[in-house]
Amino acid sequence: MSETSENLVPLAAGTSTLIPRFEEQGYAAAAIAARRSWIEERTGVRFGHVGALSIPGEELRGNVENPIGAAQVPLGVAGPLKIDGDHARGVFYVPLATTEGALVRSYERGMVTISRAGGASARVMTDENRVSPIFVFDDVAAAAELTRTVGDRFAELQAAAEATTRHGRLLRVEPQQVGRAVILTFAYWTADAHGMNMIVRATEAACRLLLADCRARRFYIFSGAESEKRASGALFAGGKGKKVVAGALIPARLVRAYLHTTPEELVELWRFTVLGHLQAGTLGYNGHLANGLTALFIACGQDVANVANAAVGITSFERTAGGDLYASVTLPALTVATVGGGTGLGTGRECLEMLGCAGAGGAPKLAEIAAATALAGELSMGAALASGEFVQAHKAYGRNRPGGAEALEGRR
Repeated sequence: MSETSENLVPLAAGTSTLIPRFEEQGYAAAAIAARRSWIEERTGVRFGHVGALSIPGEELRGNVENPIGAAQVPLGVAGPLKIDGDHARGVFYVPLATTEGALVRSYERGMVTISRAGGASARVMTDENRVSPIFVFDDVAAAAELTRTVGDRFAELQAAAEATTRHGRLLRVEPQQVGRAVILTFAYWTADAHGMNMIVRATEAACRLLLADCRARRFYIFSGAESEKRASGALFAGGKGKKVVAGALIPARLVRAYLHTTPEELVELWRFTVLGHLQAGTLGYNGHLANGLTALFIACGQDVANVANAAVGITSFERTAGGDLYASVTLPALTVATVGGGTGLGTGRECLEMLGCAGAGGAPKLAEIAAATALAGELSMGAALASGEFVQAHKAYGRNRPGGAEALEGRR
């Protein structure tokens, strides 16, 4: 029998200020519509766009609570982007979801330049994720005992952790004592999943095993040392997601033709803006890694908050002995997935399929595409600054001004 909003009874039926819940029916189409109607009545807003949800409600279970519809973000495509990687090989057209005018066109300019130069090399150097619980002791001596002995128990901890998951694999446990506390970093391989929920469960099982026969008073499952969804200097060593490097050799003639500048000017820009980064105490150096990564994450159903750690990176511009430009990006903490979370939902799944990355085996390929995409954005933004076109480009593409975009197109 089909479910209608009339036969749904909210759990908090008598409390008008609480958002309606419907137990197991909370993800049915009627429940979503009823909840949306409830919000409309209380806010006076009609959610015509929010209600245009193309994903079946039951598929949202585990991804969102109290659903009322979907947020819509404009989706553009940039390319061609030629990549020569261990996992990503060939020409790609990259989906980017954004409301920032000029972003897609800027990344596309960098992609076209890279492709005409022969493509970008990209490599995944490490592939891990981590959880760093902290154990609290009464004194330094008790803490030191765990620090010194935890390595001897690795096999036991590995068995306890891996008993909770079919996919995660515990690689090592690294202790670090701070006063009378001990931070234990549990490093895992998580296949094609982001896997944070998975490895937190696994780590908790291992920690309870330790707590039962060590002198710790308690433990907290997160210490902050894992740098999950936050920027930190510890990310540069790798171990938080995939460490990926991408680079491309751009002949000077192509730098002039497509980027409207020269290798010398780009290297000079790099050198002087490094000074600004140092003055600001910035972690790493880059133009706008967060821009392209955020747009790609939204398009491909990634956990967007991981941009906080993924965008910590290093961009380098170098002039070769032959007078050409070598550009590279290093992303030490890129967190991407092709299974789990939002990767199987609606537009996220379609965009991953567009890149040939959907499902098992796709995460390393997506990581190399992300790094090459980031490289394209760094090239284009650097060129816009070096050539003085930055403001004009945003005026042309960021606002609805007739003639502006066409004028810029004529210079490409």
